[in-house]
Amino acid sequence: MNIHITLGPLVALIAGILILIVPRLLNYIVALYLIIIGVIGLFGVGGSAHF
Repeated sequence: MNIHITLGPLVALIAGILILIVPRLLNYIVALYLIIIGVIGLFGVGGSAHF
């Protein structure tokens, strides 16, 4: 039996636990998530931009 863990759900789980423990972290966690998603969207997962 193989366990396949992807990064997205794992990050969401860790972020959710941190928000429950320290609710003031919500602003920072959401901001970092949006920045990371934006950078990935602009440059792609491979890091090479296609013009």
